[in-house]
Amino acid sequence: MNGFHVKPEHVAHAIETAHGGAIEEGSVGGGTGMICYEFKGGMGTSSRVVPVAAVSDRRSDNSPKPYTVGVIVQANCGRRPQLIIAGVSVGKEFPGSVYKKDTGSIIIIVATDAPLMPHQLKRLARRASLGLARTGSVSGNGSGDLFVAFSTANPHAADSDSPTREIETMPNDLMDPLFTATVEATEEAIVNALIDNHDMVGRDNHRVEALPHERLHELLKQRNVLR
Repeated sequence: MNGFHVKPEHVAHAIETAHGGAIEEGSVGGGTGMICYEFKGGMGTSSRVVPVAAVSDRRSDNSPKPYTVGVIVQANCGRRPQLIIAGVSVGKEFPGSVYKKDTGSIIIIVATDAPLMPHQLKRLARRASLGLARTGSVSGNGSGDLFVAFSTANPHAADSDSPTREIETMPNDLMDPLFTATVEATEEAIVNALIDNHDMVGRDNHRVEALPHERLHELLKQRNVLR
């Protein structure tokens, strides 16, 4: 990590080849070297589409408006006994360890098309910690947890071709569905980073195993989590 292996040309290549569409998960890109809950970690994504309804009936059209909340994580945190999936403490069922203590980190980025102001986006970003906690993490002393949130609404707010600019905003009282979506999507994105993965052998023959799918399925079925 301290070898400064990423050079300017790598950054330029990443920017030039960026594209829309589905995002790859697992051991790809910056997630290649990640270890999450002492299993092979990496990139994970999830999203929710939530209706946000006005609480007042004074509007002629009070139908809910759908907004999307998307989350991408780079998961490199947690100890194996802490891992919780769907409310089940599955990590305790897998013996073995990679680290002596929690020394990893996680980056969580929350994106939404809801028209939120900067102070509201900070509130959204804080909810990512609740989704992380649902998977068992306690954000240990060595864990560098970074949460960022942004909105794609008001795309022309910074244009300087006019001295004033009209923007859309949302009242704080209507943000609860967005908070729920952020927590749920963050939890699911971390689980996806573990599920969509495979065993990997890295530098100096360092081997990290992926979360065993069949055993996980058995554990969740025993707890009546699977439908």
